Amino acid sequence: MTCYENEIIDAHIALENWLGQGEGDLDALLARFREDFLMIAPSGAHLDYPALARFLEDQRGSRPGLKIAIDDLTTLQTWDNGAVLHYRETQTRPDQPVNVRWSSAVLNQEGDAITWRLLHETAQP
Repeated sequence: MTCYENEIIDAHIALENWLGQGEGDLDALLARFREDFLMIAPSGAHLDYPALARFLEDQRGSRPGLKIAIDDLTTLQTWDNGAVLHYRETQTRPDQPVNVRWSSAVLNQEGDAITWRLLHETAQP
């Protein structure tokens, strides 16, 4: 498994802990994302870094019992300091419908850190 694939998994563990249990360090979580980060949500909404920071601040512990599973993780392309990855994310919560989405992410390596530049999510019906 590459460092980029590990980051996909590690970031989702951190998000599961933050959203599902209210555990973790917000600064450490936000440090995973570049200041020019852009996310395209399944709804088509665009979230930049400040919007992501507000979302995470507001949503701490808001999804009790959240579990996030990542599978079909594939590195599509790499270059000297980055990669494009594609994966399926399945979110489950007690007494809630299963939420499945396909995601493509652009990650960059900046020194020893892997950071997220772009995340594009598409809901799976």
